[in-house]
Amino acid sequence: MRTLSVNGRPVTVFLLSAMLAPLPTFAQSVPAAVPQSEIFTREQIGHALAQPTPGVGRTAPSSANAPQDDGQWSMPSKNYAATRFSSLTEISPTTAKKLQPVLTFSLAVNKGQEAAPIVVGNTMYIVTAYPNIVYALDLTRPGAPLKWRFSPQPVPASQGVACCDVVNRGGTVSDGKFIFTTLDGQVIAIDVNTGRSVWRTQLGNINKGESITMAPLVAKGRVYVGNSGGELGVRGWLTALDEKDGKVVWRAYNAGPDADVLISSQFKPFYSGDKGTDLGVTTWPTDAWKIGGSTAWGWVNYDAELNSIYYGSGNPGPWNAEQRPGDNKWTAGMFSRDPATGQARWFYQFSPHDEHDYDGVNEQILLDMPFAGKMQKVMVHPDRNGYLYVINRSTGQVLSADPYGPVNSTKGVDLATGRPIINPEKETKVGVQVRNICPTASGAKDWNPSSFSPRTGLLYIPHENMCMDWMNVAVSYIAGTPYVGADVHMKPGPGGNRGVLTAWDPVRRRPAWEVKENFPVWSGTVVTAGDVVFYGTMDGWFKAANARTGAALWRFKVDSGIVGQPVSYRGPDGHQYVAVLSGVGGWAGAVVSGPVDRRDGAAAIGMVSAMSDLPKYSTAGGTLYVFSLPR
Repeated sequence: MRTLSVNGRPVTVFLLSAMLAPLPTFAQSVPAAVPQSEIFTREQIGHALAQPTPGVGRTAPSSANAPQDDGQWSMPSKNYAATRFSSLTEISPTTAKKLQPVLTFSLAVNKGQEAAPIVVGNTMYIVTAYPNIVYALDLTRPGAPLKWRFSPQPVPASQGVACCDVVNRGGTVSDGKFIFTTLDGQVIAIDVNTGRSVWRTQLGNINKGESITMAPLVAKGRVYVGNSGGELGVRGWLTALDEKDGKVVWRAYNAGPDADVLISSQFKPFYSGDKGTDLGVTTWPTDAWKIGGSTAWGWVNYDAELNSIYYGSGNPGPWNAEQRPGDNKWTAGMFSRDPATGQARWFYQFSPHDEHDYDGVNEQILLDMPFAGKMQKVMVHPDRNGYLYVINRSTGQVLSADPYGPVNSTKGVDLATGRPIINPEKETKVGVQVRNICPTASGAKDWNPSSFSPRTGLLYIPHENMCMDWMNVAVSYIAGTPYVGADVHMKPGPGGNRGVLTAWDPVRRRPAWEVKENFPVWSGTVVTAGDVVFYGTMDGWFKAANARTGAALWRFKVDSGIVGQPVSYRGPDGHQYVAVLSGVGGWAGAVVSGPVDRRDGAAAIGMVSAMSDLPKYSTAGGTLYVFSLPR
């Protein structure tokens, strides 16, 4: 609860985190699954500009974006191509069954742990959920004792503006510094040897509802960071800092006039719908862009071949789309920018006038891929709207778009215009509950990243199989408070399983295999040259599967559900290790880590409806687990 002054009068408001209540002893039942008959097939709505031509060449990242693996894991995405691929082979389909835990470490924070452990030299670095403690562990000594701990002490009130748990998605080691963000909107660089702050820069303003949960990208002497808070009427931006001193180099907003968005003569979008002057203003009602969301809380790539950065923008606010007619530029899309100046090069909007909270912030993997008879430089992006996009990263043209999960909110992507083909039966309305919209608001997948193996040519997508019922409600803006405007209830998709691990062939535009899971697969994946893919489940299993067949190889029960990013690295002893953080939470796990009232299906912005049974399978936690083969 918080008291603000509005027009000179005190007003008491309830923040998102204050929508929590003591955990009750009973819960509502999980809704029935949406029938398969309500979902479009891939054959019905998948589209490509040309037929597959796999014989032209082998799909793989360039050496510039994915240099030879040195066994370290210095950034969450592993490399600029974001493959999350380890070249280590000691753990294989034959040996994986022998994996055993060799190290555990308590994080002392029982919230959603979404970060990737970072390993550089002989040290592992971990940043926790709020209060964003950083630990440095000495991997050369038995038990990996603590080298140092850094406590940034973020402002406690920042917890009240966190949309979907007080998470953090990790830090990066660069030039002798561990660089990370805090929930209250800081970016901090720590000396890796001493554990002391080198610089700290305040970017976000929690009084406006801004927070920061993303992992920064560091490239070419710049640190790229975006804000969170789209559900509180925050105006989204991406900011570049100087890596040496933390000073702001440039900031690009994701809505507003061209001067703010850094759009000039360099801007050459592929589709006509993205061409024009000040579209970040004219595609909104008067002044609505100022509180229109479009935060950049997901993943940023640096393309060393094309000297570009790419990042997705979030959903427009409020969720009630009837209050913001128009395409709502530049939300729910992908920017290409000049990394030195921030000037926009192209933009593509996945979901114009986003009605279902689909954002555009998910990961993109940078690859060279055969398409239409030649090798092309592409990004592969599994969007929350349910489509796996293959996009020419030089121009922003969509080459193919295929559903990889349940979709009925749209009828495909029109490749002539780049726009999704809206299904009028699933358009949202005030006072009308529209049922069985697929995918759900958190998407066919959320932020949790996929991995790619150049050995198999497959993308390993951890995702959801969920749908929702939705009704728009009128909402007014008050700074720093929820600005949503929708009553949402989520439910399982066809078949009843709420999660899937899909091995997707981006060239042939189809899954090679799938593994169904009871709960949404909210962890990331990591794949190795030993042809093993690792991922975690929300009910607390860490699993290994054969990267070529999907066959189960091994699993281990940890203390809490897993929503973090596993990594694989070479230890000081020369052997292969796999590490992951447990600690269920985030949006889907809020029913455990909140706690929220699981009698209320609309709690956690509708997620409790589909996840009310999770407390039967997992408790809150926060632990590092490291596994290796016996020796």
